[in-house]
Amino acid sequence: MKANLYDIQGKVKKEVDLPKVFDEPVREDLINRAFHAVQTQSLQKKGNYPRAGVNTSAVYVGRRRKYRSGITRGISRLPRVKLSGGRLGEVRRVPQSRGGHRAHPPKVEHIIIEQINQKENRKAIASAIAATSKIELVKGRGHKIGKIKSLPLIVEDACESIKKTKEAVEMLTKLGIGEDLERASKKKVKAGKGQTRGRKYKKKTSALVVVSDKAAFKAFRNIEGIDVELAGSLNALLLAPGGNPGRLTIYSESALKKIGDKYVI
Repeated sequence: MKANLYDIQGKVKKEVDLPKVFDEPVREDLINRAFHAVQTQSLQKKGNYPRAGVNTSAVYVGRRRKYRSGITRGISRLPRVKLSGGRLGEVRRVPQSRGGHRAHPPKVEHIIIEQINQKENRKAIASAIAATSKIELVKGRGHKIGKIKSLPLIVEDACESIKKTKEAVEMLTKLGIGEDLERASKKKVKAGKGQTRGRKYKKKTSALVVVSDKAAFKAFRNIEGIDVELAGSLNALLLAPGGNPGRLTIYSESALKKIGDKYVI
């Protein structure tokens, strides 16, 4: 299987052989499982305050003719706040009351991280890498690839020496993904409570740039929708956002060789 190698001006330089990992069958079930395994690693454990709903003077007295007894008052037999003069206030403590504790609060010991076998995860990543060469899957994810007729996009190693974001955007536009960058630059205000909780905008995902050297990170990391990662650190979260395979991916020539050496089928 061959693919075009582009220079940083977007012109075809030569043809290169793709590693055998790109012949791997696309297993959406495995990719989805690996995606959730990575995503759950960032979840924070939740638990309740041990004395939630109990810091109150509310008490229920169920004996007749006893001080503060509520049994003969024609009111529900529930713990009530003590008021001056032997009076009874609002219901507290019980789950159905305002300010009461929850009936079944989240437990700290609850397992929220999904595990995946190493071989299974490796197979899923190889499958997600193969999906980046399927033009129908890339279009199916919503990427705008214009006149690009073959994937994946492979660029000469000169792309890793780009230092400025302006130059990086220029290179990506010449490669033919300018329309996709424009799509990712638009953001939508989400409805609901998330607006006040640090997740106000809904953003789209553009291309993933895979390189062999961290020096290239600075130029690409500030472009909206673009992710940049080392060839040896790929995971399902980057290759298949949302668990959907077929992300538009750009590989440097050196990164492609590293992937071929790591994922030997």
